[in-house]
Amino acid sequence: MHPAFSVIFLTTLIGAGQGLFLGLFGAEALSLLGVLPPPGSDFLALGSALALAFLVLGLIASFFHLGRPERAWRTATKWRTSWLSREVIVLPAFMGVVFLYGAAHAFGFNPALGTLAGDVPVLLTVVLGAIGALLAIVLYVTTAMIYACIKFLQEWHSPLTVVNYTVLGAANGFTLAAAYAAWAGVPLVAFLATVAIVLTLLGLGTRSASLVRNSRIKSKSTLQTAIGVKHPKIQQKSQGFMGGSFNTREFFHHMSAAFLRGMKWIFLLGAFVVPAILLLVVLVARIDPVNLLIAAFVIQYLGMVAERWFFFAQANHPQNIYYQSVA
Repeated sequence: MHPAFSVIFLTTLIGAGQGLFLGLFGAEALSLLGVLPPPGSDFLALGSALALAFLVLGLIASFFHLGRPERAWRTATKWRTSWLSREVIVLPAFMGVVFLYGAAHAFGFNPALGTLAGDVPVLLTVVLGAIGALLAIVLYVTTAMIYACIKFLQEWHSPLTVVNYTVLGAANGFTLAAAYAAWAGVPLVAFLATVAIVLTLLGLGTRSASLVRNSRIKSKSTLQTAIGVKHPKIQQKSQGFMGGSFNTREFFHHMSAAFLRGMKWIFLLGAFVVPAILLLVVLVARIDPVNLLIAAFVIQYLGMVAERWFFFAQANHPQNIYYQSVA
């Protein structure tokens, strides 16, 4: 498939924003249980604004993929049958909850909405954070299912697509959260960096599993099935046209096999190996972690962009059997 950078930036930017919010709320929830030191309302409010900024940037990027952006709202009407429609509904809902969560912390408006057994108060920010965390997970799933539900693109049609969208986005978000905590001077760097390492290594494992799976795929479509002729020796000489078309532009990446192999190793190093090493250095060495963690996030984000480009490019649309002389 032809990778569209508007979609690549949409999925990577909102993925990082979702992961950052999960890191913020996770830190708040564990601090209430006494496991971590309190992160502070200012830290959570500014962090929510940062997460919201990533979500807005992703939303803006998505509009460059639309031929008629003013009709984008119509996609939400097909939520019963379309994962894209469900993503269009969940994304603004998640953004709204992140805004309310950040605003509640910014203005110190955090009343108890009730009490649990043992007179434990149910705080407003905890309720908003829990709803936001749930929506973040649902958004990972809806975004990934847009591709995982396409049966004839065998490289995408796998539960690993959903797992990778979730784990990779969360890993990048937690790395960003660790960098933000180091910059803000909040004693959560060790916790957030440790979770980021675990998610990064988990992502390396699940993404490698999808690479192995895709390398073993046997295409269900052949020249014989494409034209309904069972002769064992069929060779296409021409697609029948002298130039390119929409089909030849949109369903193939137009890069060489060597470029595709190089991109695979670039994203494996950039998204997983290098960030994991930098995060580990922060945990074991007594050095200023700010610049190192910012570098880890930037390198990992660029690696995620390369990974998402490869994800789209690797999918081999069956129509390329017919257009193979150009594609």
